[in-house]
Amino acid sequence: MPAVVAQVMQKAPLTPEKVAFAWRQAVGPAIDKSTSVHLAESGTLHVRAESPAWLAAIRKSRSLIHIRLADLLGEDTVKTIEFR
Repeated sequence: MPAVVAQVMQKAPLTPEKVAFAWRQAVGPAIDKSTSVHLAESGTLHVRAESPAWLAAIRKSRSLIHIRLADLLGEDTVKTIEFR
């Protein structure tokens, strides 16, 4: 089933809702609830977290999150991830 979701996601137009959905799928509901994301036109994903602890957890999983986002959004959609 995840492969089917990825195929459908990659074909859909890039919208803030699509980015939010991909983020939720990549990080899970707990982190999603404590963060917000914005994808800039440059391909930089800006991540804000409610606390430094959540930022630390996300930083540790940065490469895995990037792989999951690439699977859902397409290989070149998210070029970098920045944290605030």
